[in-house]
Amino acid sequence: MIIYNFAKKMKRSKILDTYVATVFFGTLIFFVLNLNSFDPIEILAGVMLVTIAFKGIANIMFSMIISFVDFDSLNDAVEFEKSAQKVEALVNELSLKQASVKETKANS
Repeated sequence: MIIYNFAKKMKRSKILDTYVATVFFGTLIFFVLNLNSFDPIEILAGVMLVTIAFKGIANIMFSMIISFVDFDSLNDAVEFEKSAQKVEALVNELSLKQASVKETKANS
């Protein structure tokens, strides 16, 4: 669950898409500046291949970020919060029972 939420936040941040777009425009500028050395087909193929390659690298980086981030502390925090909620519910239930016992003793 924590990994899924982290992955969703990373995808929503568009960091990797910005990286791929930067590579695309950088490659395009490179080929435009070296227009005399390349044919139009080579330029199109080069831009597409480099963009696809860097999209693959971005996905590898994304998977490595997920695998290298330590989720144990986040998992412990989630478990602590769940336990705290359970304890709070039990304390509330106990206080209600004590109040009802005191009320029945007072009415007797």
